[in-house]
Amino acid sequence: MNEFYYIIPFIILAAGILISLVIEMYFTSSEKILPWFSILTFLASGFSALFLVNNVKVVFENMLMSGGNVNFFIFIFNLGAALVTLLSIDYIKKYHTYYGEYYILLMSSVLGMSLMAGAKDLIVIFMGLEIMSVCFYALAGINRNKLKANEASLKYFLLGSFATGFLVYGMALVYGSMQNTSLEYLFLNFTKFNTNILFLAGLLFILFGLSFKIAAFPFHMWVPDVYQGSATTVSALMSTGGKAAAFSAIIVSFASVLTVVNTNVFAPYFGAIAVFSMLFGSIVAIAQTDIKRMMAYSSIAHAGYMTIGLASGNSYGVSGIIFYLAAYTFMNIGAFGIISIVEGKNDTNLTIKSYAGLANKKPILAGLLAIIMFSLAGLPPFAGFFGKYYIFIAAVKAKLTWLAIVGVISSAISVYFYIRIIVLMYFKESEEDFVIENSNTGLLSVIIAVLFVILLGIAPNSVINLISYFAK
Repeated sequence: MNEFYYIIPFIILAAGILISLVIEMYFTSSEKILPWFSILTFLASGFSALFLVNNVKVVFENMLMSGGNVNFFIFIFNLGAALVTLLSIDYIKKYHTYYGEYYILLMSSVLGMSLMAGAKDLIVIFMGLEIMSVCFYALAGINRNKLKANEASLKYFLLGSFATGFLVYGMALVYGSMQNTSLEYLFLNFTKFNTNILFLAGLLFILFGLSFKIAAFPFHMWVPDVYQGSATTVSALMSTGGKAAAFSAIIVSFASVLTVVNTNVFAPYFGAIAVFSMLFGSIVAIAQTDIKRMMAYSSIAHAGYMTIGLASGNSYGVSGIIFYLAAYTFMNIGAFGIISIVEGKNDTNLTIKSYAGLANKKPILAGLLAIIMFSLAGLPPFAGFFGKYYIFIAAVKAKLTWLAIVGVISSAISVYFYIRIIVLMYFKESEEDFVIENSNTGLLSVIIAVLFVILLGIAPNSVINLISYFAK
């Protein structure tokens, strides 16, 4: 019975999903009840995870872990999803596409993310990944009357299934090599199996499958079309929670490689995809005219920055990735939140030119977006700067200074397309005459996200010290 105490955040989410199903079936006013009930569920799960952060425990026959950085991840997932739910209240009214399953799918996807973060067995990683992915496939095409949404859903499903094939095949090879699916067993016996070609090939296939979910080059093909075609609020969740969950799975799967073994055998792989993701994402983003596609390529570049932490193969890299993911979650939800507010019906106002003169129309929105863009560009004193700083420090400590230098160059390139938005908002006159509908819940969500971006920039040491304490 004591085991259930440690998984209270999971239980709250699961109970919330079941209660939401009942609300949707039996209450005629479920459209008004479900979003607020979902937010309450997310906050209860997230803050219970923080409350139990010191209670590190492996439960259910060593298959699931709670406490420490697992709970930190769960807090990020839940708080991010709560902000996305706030954004969604007014956003889905624009397209008249309220479906009760929308909020249920949001909660289910977060449950899948939480399982991935807490997994101590390869089977649990697979189960969490599939719960999250199936929800994302449905959410991408939730607006059934929109052709681009149907296309996004189908592309994501087909390519996602292909990536899952890599993951399952990799797990089969690992199991065949060590006759066990326990990550604890892998952690303790990595040096025993690291000369086994099939074992290393299995881990590499697992990496391929998870690289798809973090949107790293060359597994990025789905990202621009899916982010553009999906509902903007769904893109916000996929680009933050989905990415964070995949990184958490990589961290728990490769803990032995990243923190115990002297030689990181996968450093060349991590280094290569980091370089290509950073440069490809930053350079191609410059050419984009649609702001959601620009954010998609930006997401690829940020996946590259975080992968530097994996290439570093030390505890500094792991701590840096977790801090970066926290910062990136709030930055991206804030950015996509403002995009969802500015967006008009029938996918209007989504070009970058639509933001010209925004400072005159909506000065508060323009100010919030400016802070987010400065942070995404990695300028101090915001969270984005310290996220990159900790990652680059980890690379230097791992004697991968060249990788940190490439990261700085890529970051300098990305400044152009982020600052371009700010220049348009404050120094260009609007070429399009359109009215931006007010969204109090959407604006509240963005303000909270921006406050976290500023807070993480003001007190980064407090957060990184907490993360580092549990990463030991």
